[in-house]
Amino acid sequence: MTALVTMSRRELDRAGVLARITEGRLTQVRGAELMALSVRQVRRLCRVYADEGPSALASKHRGRPSNRRLADAVQERALELVRSRYADFGPTFAREKLVEQHGFEVSVTTVRQWMVEAGLWTPRKLRDRRVHQPRRRRACRGELIQIDGSDHEWFEDRAPRCVLLVFVDDATGDLMELRFAPSESTFEYFTSVRRYLARHGRPVAFYSDKASIFRVNRKDYGGGLTQFGRAMSELNIDVICANSAPAKGRVERAHQTLQDRLVKELRLAGVCCMEDGNAFLAEFVEDYNRRFGRAPESPHDVHRPLLADEPLDDIFRLQVERKVSRNLTLNYKRVLYVLEPTAQAHGVKGKRVRVYEDDDGNVSIRDGDTTSSTTSSSERCSARSVWSNSRATKRGCATHERGGTDAYWRGDSQAPAHEVQPDISKKRRTGHF
Repeated sequence: MTALVTMSRRELDRAGVLARITEGRLTQVRGAELMALSVRQVRRLCRVYADEGPSALASKHRGRPSNRRLADAVQERALELVRSRYADFGPTFAREKLVEQHGFEVSVTTVRQWMVEAGLWTPRKLRDRRVHQPRRRRACRGELIQIDGSDHEWFEDRAPRCVLLVFVDDATGDLMELRFAPSESTFEYFTSVRRYLARHGRPVAFYSDKASIFRVNRKDYGGGLTQFGRAMSELNIDVICANSAPAKGRVERAHQTLQDRLVKELRLAGVCCMEDGNAFLAEFVEDYNRRFGRAPESPHDVHRPLLADEPLDDIFRLQVERKVSRNLTLNYKRVLYVLEPTAQAHGVKGKRVRVYEDDDGNVSIRDGDTTSSTTSSSERCSARSVWSNSRATKRGCATHERGGTDAYWRGDSQAPAHEVQPDISKKRRTGHF
């Protein structure tokens, strides 16, 4: 009866070389070079090969337990503890408890192998992959707009890395808005949405991921809207946050196509900066939609026109509420504002007023229709405030925490941007209204 011998690839290659040496078609010296062995070792292998045949080249350790193998009693005890106390633990966490609580000296790999053999753990490659069922397209154009940003080297080595903000219509797959921006931020999305509204009108809903721009992710916050969510709420546009990337697959697939085609188109056109890139995008979007767009299920376009008196300038500003103290002061972004003790200022004492800030850092404080004109002066200026019925914005200079650093607000004072600002943690900052 012929026995089955398991051999590795290297052992099979050695058997072929030794067969040629035995037949006299190859010298032992040349065979030693081919197998990277010494001549003495080749002589030994030739004797074994002549006596026992190719099976003599198989490793004698194959199929035998390792000399460093842990005792079966140790394995049984460890698995008993895992079953009784750590049944829902992963191999790494279970091994930590076995070492710390029970004095075992085993590796994570060993514990994982034991748990897999005992059916207590399923390796990732053997798990059932999560199935994402395809979602039907919305029927009408403008019913759902998928939005996302793609951080990529769009201009290759011709310009710094930047973000492409992409708006894709769910019903047709058309690119509705495309714009290069330095980063994904609230104000950059405000700019893109405003361009979108001017071109198409108000959609029914935007479909985004769960980035902090679109969703408050703090579990202890108790709900609430982000600045983007607040602005869309005022425009009567829903913001829906996807639970996974495949859920907004249309915009994700558009990213892949754009990272291939748009990069090459920009290279052929010789575009080397974001400004020229944004000018080029109009022509690209038209060609893209012609190639990849499809007709919607319903011909009805559900975009709604903007109202004539829609206060877009105010909607697309940051808006927060602050309470005016009994001393006629309020704090906003580490700046203390002091109001002049006028009749209008006393009227808001103890009330909450709304602070508006635009992308340039200009700030205005309002109580209903009454607007305060704020000018934060340099540290040498005194604190004054005047409430007026005319609309105005905050100008001048002040320290303002943005992105973890103090940014400099320039206004009428035209102070140099490198001027050293006071330490506002030690000295009260004031402003002239």
